[in-house]
Amino acid sequence: MSDTPAPPARLPRDVTEEGDGIVVGDGQARIDVFVDFLCPFCKQFEERAAADLARLAAEGTASVVYHPLAFLERLSTNHYSSRASAASGAAADGGAFVAFKDALFADQPEENGPGHSDDELVAIGVKAGLDEAAFGDAVRSQAYLPWTAYLTELAIEDGVSGTPSVFVDGAPVEPDPGAIEAAIGRVGQ
Repeated sequence: MSDTPAPPARLPRDVTEEGDGIVVGDGQARIDVFVDFLCPFCKQFEERAAADLARLAAEGTASVVYHPLAFLERLSTNHYSSRASAASGAAADGGAFVAFKDALFADQPEENGPGHSDDELVAIGVKAGLDEAAFGDAVRSQAYLPWTAYLTELAIEDGVSGTPSVFVDGAPVEPDPGAIEAAIGRVGQ
């Protein structure tokens, strides 16, 4: 019998069949991106790669699957990694996952301190185009905390040991736009 965790009852919109990430685009190649919204290296990766990932998804070359994890939970005094990940699920429900993801990295709090409060997360979401009432309710009720725990547990079980981690069609790739593009070029060969 497998120890694979079962997905929670409530999943965000646009998740994979397994419920383990938010899918952007519908291209042939699959790019899995494992991030933590508190991770400064993830922010650097996003600054370098977000435009390329968006382009690959928009042109139909790749499906980009974001797995927002809570790996750095211990580096926040208010469970920011879990709450930010859960809020990203609520943002997916509102059709603004990418905009919210980008806004979280642009306004990333420092490690070893308090992350954004729930009210601050809601304000960031509203600026990203989300409905304040629906998004705010989901964030404040922590609707997607079980989903975050599932994502994190599943990533650990699958051998993801740090963030950012990137895989192209299941093969690990350096978290670098050039390496990702090269790996996509090899898909189907």
